[in-house]
Formats: sequence, structure tokens, C-alpha cells
Amino acid sequence: MSQHRVAAVAAGNPLARRALTAGTYAVLAVFAGLTLTPFLYLLTSALKTRETFFRGVFLPRGKGFLGVDWDGVTLDNFARLADVGMGRALANSVFLASATALLATLCCAAGGYALACFEFRGRRWATGLVLAALLIPAPLLLAPGYQWLFRLGLLDTHAGLILPALAPAFGVFLFRQAALQSVPREMLQAARLDGCGEVGLFFTFVLPMLRPMAGAFLMITFLATWNNFIGPQIVLQSPDKQPLSVAVAQLRGLYATDFGLLMAGTLLSVAPVAALFLLMQREFLSGLTSGAVKG
Repeated sequence: MSQHRVAAVAAGNPLARRALTAGTYAVLAVFAGLTLTPFLYLLTSALKTRETFFRGVFLPRGKGFLGVDWDGVTLDNFARLADVGMGRALANSVFLASATALLATLCCAAGGYALACFEFRGRRWATGLVLAALLIPAPLLLAPGYQWLFRLGLLDTHAGLILPALAPAFGVFLFRQAALQSVPREMLQAARLDGCGEVGLFFTFVLPMLRPMAGAFLMITFLATWNNFIGPQIVLQSPDKQPLSVAVAQLRGLYATDFGLLMAGTLLSVAPVAALFLLMQREFLSGLTSGAVKG
């Protein structure tokens, strides 16, 4: 039976409609369970002691209530994170990800708006250069980027991580496409005739019109910076300047690993980005679909 026939039968039969709804929710529940199982394992593993970590997939098995050894469940792993410098690493990650996301969104929005709405000599060449930059693999830029940071004296500084990420070609091109579809030229001309300056025009009119794309790009950049693992190890040498992604990896010992502490650190790195997605999921989805064209 085709999808349209199923929908037609369900529309005419209340019982069939309820069965279809129940079946849909059942399928969604199965996929939701598959998605949430790794997070449940991460949470329960972070609550285990070193002695009880391998006694059970989730909580340690024992003779307690529900067959769980509750004496092997503890919050000490989270308390010990402060002793190994996770608080400082968390602050570094929040600063790097927030500053990079905000500044890159503003720079890319301004660049994309200029390419879309300004007429100037070399505009086609600039657009072609942006498209050509999209073809360059990021790993190829590590060596020349390191050389430039060395010459500018930006090694072992947070600025050395933030400045190279301010205007990626991907973001400039995304905002160019969004500005072509969302920013009317007539409104810009009317605002200029009323005496609005270019800076005020950008922040007052253009940026609010690009809000869906700005929200999506802000989140994408925040996640990319938060999860950046190679860049901080190349640019930063001081342990107190390393972000959370590097600090969590350093919890693994050379001869032995405290997996409970490692899982607690991993949970600490996952929780902020999960909360950010829940807060900005509407803007993120709107930004992903802002370029859709009705057919």
C-alpha cells in the first residue's frame, strides 16, 4: 500500500488514524532510544568508581536495590575534575568558542553582505576567490598558518586560535547567498536616503534579516571551535591555556586510565554544547532551511 493510500485510509477512519499515529510514535521511540543510549552509558559510567567500572554495562551490578551495587555509585569523579584543572580548561573552551563564534559570525555576515549587495570593481574575482578557497583542505593550511603565527608572535596565545578563524570562506559564501535572498535592495536605498550610515544600516536592518543564517552559523562555529583538537595542540604550548578537548584527552594515563574520571570529563565537555543546541535549535533549523526555494 502506497504512502498516499495509507494517508487517505487514515483520514477517513479514526481508528486507522490512531493506529498510524501510535506506529509513528513507536518508531520514533525506538530511534530516540538508540540515540540516547550512548548518553545514558556516559552518564552512568561517570558515576562509577574505579573498582566497579567494569561490573555492569550501565550501573554496577550487586545485591542492592534493583540489583545495583549502590556503594559503587559516587559523585567523586566530578569533584576530582577540579583537582586536575578541568575548571580552567572549561573556561578556556567557553572563551575560545564564544569569542570565535561571535566574531566569525559578524565578519562573515559583513563579508557576505558586501559581496551580495555592493557593486565594486573586482567583485566577481572576490567571489571566485571565496569559492576557490572552499576547495582547499584545511590540513594543508596547518603548516603555513603556523609559520605566519610564528612571525606575528601569536604562538601560545588564544588570539592565535581566534584570528585565523574569523572569516572562513564557507561562512562568507553562506551569508552571501542568504543576503541575496533575504535583503531587498530597495530597503537599503531607502535607508541610505533617510541618512542611515553603512554601519548602522548593517546592524539595524541587514543583520536582523540574516538572523536565521546567523543563528545556524553561530552554532556551527561554536561546535567546531569547542571540538577543535588539533589546532590547540599546534598553537598552544602552555597547559593552563589548553581547552577542554585537549584536557580531557590528557586524562588518559600512560600505564593505567581512570575511566570514571575520563567519562566525567567527557560528560562535562558534552553538556554545554547539548544545552546550546536545545536553546538554539529553532534558529539552527531555520538557518538550514533559509535557502530553500519553493517549487
